[in-house]
Amino acid sequence: MAGCGITLLFFFLGWLIPAIFFSLITLFILYFFRDPERPHNPAEKSVLTPADGKVLEVRKVPSDDNPLGHAALKVSIFMSLFDVHVNRIPVQGTIRKIDYTPGKFFSADLDKASRYNENNRVLMETVDSQKLAVIQIAGLVARRIACWVEEGDKVSSGQRFGLIRFGSRLEVFLPADSRMVVQKGDKVKAGQTVIGYLS
Repeated sequence: MAGCGITLLFFFLGWLIPAIFFSLITLFILYFFRDPERPHNPAEKSVLTPADGKVLEVRKVPSDDNPLGHAALKVSIFMSLFDVHVNRIPVQGTIRKIDYTPGKFFSADLDKASRYNENNRVLMETVDSQKLAVIQIAGLVARRIACWVEEGDKVSSGQRFGLIRFGSRLEVFLPADSRMVVQKGDKVKAGQTVIGYLS
């Protein structure tokens, strides 16, 4: 890692203040990109949260305001700089479509971030043909969205599928008849916390 090399160089040269500064930056980067193991054994029909963070809203949305094309339930999750930023698959199934859209970089905790920010839409289909969507949304500081799955991939609940760097937002769209078990203000952990159950 470049940060470690620069830090060691400053220590070698005896430049204490820059060395300490770059040590702190390096430690923060290592902390930010941590990727803990998350053992899980999801119950049948359960939907796991794809992201760590705080639930901003849970609400029903009309067909013209979501990627499923019909009325759906929307869960918005805000990831602060201190949350794990590795995203995980919510249910077992198949990746049907991935659609990346460039955009702006409003603060991810604002509602307009959903509409205007850079985002990556991942449409999934479960083994019993129900459709879900996960949208990775860049934030004020985040400038890059990583997605590690491709269209046609078979995926498992809790599987790592992407990353958004340095503060961001993630939204999940479930069928409207799903039973939600989280609410605004809840803290959730990717690959472990159940946010709802499919019908």
